[in-house]
Order: sequence, then C-alpha cells, then structure tokens
Amino acid sequence: MSDTTPQPAPGASNIPDSRGINFFTSDPDFAGLLKLHLGDALYEELNGQFVELGQRASGELDVWALSADKNPPQLRHRTRRGEALQSIDKHPDYVALERVAYAELGLASLSHATRSGEKTPPPLVKYALTFLFVQAEFGLCCPVSMTDSLTRTLRKFGAPELVARFLPRLASRDFDALFQGAMFMTEQAAGSDVARIATRATLATDAQGEPTWRLFGDKWFCSNADADLAMVLARPDTAPAGINGLALFLLPKTLPDGSRNAYRIVRLKDKLGSRSMASGEIVLDGATAYLIGEVGRGFHQMADMINMSRLSNGVRAAGLMRRAVTEALHIARHREAFGRKLIDMPLMQRQLLKLMLPAEQARSMFMQIALLLDQADAGDQQAAKCVRILTPLIKFRACRDARRVTGDAMEVRGGTGYIEEWSDARLVRDAHLGSIWEGTSNIVALDIARAVKRDGALEPLRAYLLDRLDAAGLPAASLAVLRAALTRACDALASVAEAGRDEWVRQAGTALYHVSTAVLMACEGVRLAPDYRRLALAHLVVRHKLLPTDPLNPRSSADEPGVIDALVNGRSVTLEQALQVLPAGSA
Repeated sequence: MSDTTPQPAPGASNIPDSRGINFFTSDPDFAGLLKLHLGDALYEELNGQFVELGQRASGELDVWALSADKNPPQLRHRTRRGEALQSIDKHPDYVALERVAYAELGLASLSHATRSGEKTPPPLVKYALTFLFVQAEFGLCCPVSMTDSLTRTLRKFGAPELVARFLPRLASRDFDALFQGAMFMTEQAAGSDVARIATRATLATDAQGEPTWRLFGDKWFCSNADADLAMVLARPDTAPAGINGLALFLLPKTLPDGSRNAYRIVRLKDKLGSRSMASGEIVLDGATAYLIGEVGRGFHQMADMINMSRLSNGVRAAGLMRRAVTEALHIARHREAFGRKLIDMPLMQRQLLKLMLPAEQARSMFMQIALLLDQADAGDQQAAKCVRILTPLIKFRACRDARRVTGDAMEVRGGTGYIEEWSDARLVRDAHLGSIWEGTSNIVALDIARAVKRDGALEPLRAYLLDRLDAAGLPAASLAVLRAALTRACDALASVAEAGRDEWVRQAGTALYHVSTAVLMACEGVRLAPDYRRLALAHLVVRHKLLPTDPLNPRSSADEPGVIDALVNGRSVTLEQALQVLPAGSA
C-alpha cells in the first residue's frame, strides 16, 4: 500500500504535506500483522476502528496535538479571592484528545472488566490502538498508560473493598465520571536508587477512631499531577531502611467527604517534550492514603506497574518511529530534486531503510510481548518469563532507537523539518523521554541482567524462540543463520549476567534484542507468504545489526538495491529476493 494523497503540482511548493493521509491504510505491514496475530474474525470486527483512527491521527488529532504542545497546562494555586484551588488548566484541545483516548477508544480501560465473567479484548488490541494514537499525540499516552497500569496493580494487590470502590471509575468510559491514574515515586535524592525514598507513612487515627495512613514527603517528578488516584511509594515509620522497608499506597485526590486531600502541587515542570501533559512537584502534608498489599513489598508490587509502563514506553517508541518513517517516506515519494523523486535515489533509499529497520523491529517486539502477556496473565509460566525479559529489552533498545530515527527523519524533510509547525521537531523532543522515564537506559539494561540471573528468564525465552523457529517452516538457510545467532546472543548475555560484568550488559542486551526481533520478523514473514517483506527485514537485521563490519572497507551490496527499493516503496518481496539479502556463511 503506497501513499496516494493528492499533492500540489510539481513546482508549486515542492514541500509535501502528509496531513490527510491515513496512517493505517498507508502502512503496508500493519493490517497484515494484525490479521495474523488477532485472527481473521477479530480483525474484521475491528478493522473499521483502525481505519477511522488512522485517518483521524493524521487529521484532527494531529491538529489538536500540535495545539496542545504549544499551549501547555497551567497551575492555578488560588482563586481570585485567595482560596486554595490547586487546579490545573488544560488546553481545550488536550481535553479533546483525552476524550478520544479515555472515552471513545477506552485505551485505559480496555483490559479491565468491571463485572464478573465480562470478556476483555486481548492486550494487542489496546496496544495496536495506542500505536496509532501516539502517532498523533505522545504526551497524553503517559497518563493513559499509568491509569491502565494503576488499575492492574490495584486489582492484583489491593484489598477487595478498595478494588470495589475505585475500579468502576478507573475502568469507566464516561468522560465526566472516569478516574485518571498516576505514579508518584521519584524524589530528589532517590531517582533510580529507590531504596533512598524518604517519604514517610504514619499510621494515625481518623475522626471516627479508625486507623488511617498519612503520607509526608516531597515527590520530585509526578506526571499527570492532578490525577484522581496515584500509587505512591513511602516508608512506614517503623519500617527498616532500604528497599525492604517500602510500602505501596493508593493516594486519592479527593476524600470521601468531597474535600481535597492534604497534598500540594508546588509547580509544574517546564519539559523538553510531552509538553501537553502536566508533570509537577508534589508535597505531601499528611495526605490520607490506603495501604496496598504488604509493608516491605511496596517496590516489588509497584514493579508490576513500572513494567507495564515500560512496555507502554516501547509501544510509544514504536509509534513515534512509525510516524517518523511515514513522514520520511511521504516526503521522499513526493519531493523532487535534481530532476528525480528523492525516493528514486539510491542513497536516500538506504537512509530510509535505516529508519525502517528499527521501527519494524519495535513493532514486531511489542506485538509479541502483547501476545505473551495475555498468556502470562492466564497462568503460562514460560510466557511470564518471556514477558519479564522482553519488556526491559524493548524499553532499553526501542526507546533509544526512536531518538535516532526521529532525528534522521527530520533530516529527510530538511530545514522545514526543524520548524515547529511540522511534526518532526515534536517527535524528536518526545522521543528523548522514553530513555528516561521508568528507568534510564543503564538502569533498564541492568534489569535485563537481573531478569537473567535472579529471575531465570533467559532460558525460557531461548526455548520459546527456538520453538518458534523450528515450527515456522523457514528456508533451511534462514533457519541455520537465525539459530546460530540466537545461540550466540543468549550465551553472551548469560555469561555477562552470571559474571556480573555490568559494563557489557548494554552490548549483550542489544544483541539479544536484535536477534529476537529478527526471529519474530522471520516467523511473521513466512506466515505472510507470498509476501516475504518481513523475512527480508529479518535478514537485513542480521546483516546490519549483528554481523561485524569494517568501516574502512565498505562491502559490496549488489544484492540489496532491489529489495530495498521494494521495501521503501511498499511493494511485495519474493522469497528469492529475501534470500538474496541473507548473509552468506553467517551461520
């Protein structure tokens, strides 16, 4: 499927504008992957929603997102009479985006049934819709993800009475009644070093003589600062120092009597990206909160919420990269220079491939994690182990890739891409956030090693991927190359983790990410036959991401131009073409 949006006559401006194309139907791989993973029946049921969202994402949602980015939220401390207010004013266009995400699409509630026996769609539906939505608006996807993750954590660890009280509004799609969620964890002295959290939790007695927890402390970075509910890490007065002294609490913005809870938003952050969404500093002045689970298990319980947020970060990174690729392809197909379309130039085609590869890797990865998450939640232990290690892998690698892909896509548009009227600059600013929130790259890379050494997740993943390879019906040459690469990558990471060689965990984790995505894309590729685009992409990942190169001796690529031309122009790839780009002798 190629982009057929009408463009001005040649010479009129020579500045292609993607506004109005459909981000779903113009994407040559998305529909096929959804049908493959969701099944024909569910895909046909949802197809109209994806088509509609793809059109809106490049139209009104993109317009609203650009406006919300230019008009960030404002904190109002008091009314004009001096009364305490603590209100955050959101731009109407941001509110319009909230209405679409929370109420129309139900991105925060799709996974949460409120009635016994009620069925929810598989997680892939939610993440696929998010993947499309984030191509228009990034900032709002953080509150949406936190609301979804908070609801999941509350249901897993919260007391039944708390679940009964708050679940209906967290899972509601009534925009005027639903609750939004947040996660207040970061402190000035305790960023990634969670064990240093100093916020105190004191067990007191309320007016009715009932025991109640009160929170005191200073939270330094709180996104969705005026959320209706927030998960907060704090240390009970009698608990020991360190991570085993932490407890998890549910903090409501409003108390049962309708009064405001005892915490203050001190100021909002002036952020590089995600400017549409309010992040602030919060001081807890004896705020009423509800204990979730057990004292001493707080971080371990919140880790589930953090991991779901990390997965969402990976989905958002994939979406940002896909938007960047769509823009770059649109420009290259419609802009002329030196008497040719940009996309007909060999050097441009290679640059476009460099954008496509990490974008497609991230897409296959988040889709696979979503499928495994459904199985893990149903009790499949191997699937749970795979989710445990694949989640930090996508958070680590895809979020870093998004920074480069969005920057390089801006370059395709040229100087115009540096202008804030276009999407490019916003994509670049937003992309940098993924490598910071829910753990910086180093922290998440170390978590990959913990997943191997402490949680034993590597061998279940190795077995799962090998089973996928053996069952896929791959050409013998592809199977040999991928099995060999998978073995080497798993062995390398196991060695690094076991020896505690932290300085090598980023390299080893990156290798496992590349080979895992190559395996997944190859298996997708043979199932989508007779179009072998994804098998070709898998072979190119092996060639360009896993094999050594000599920068002083550019190797011949006579076998690549035809495949690259087909990939960037959205055409099918034959099996013969896909095999042409398989590195010879790499097994």
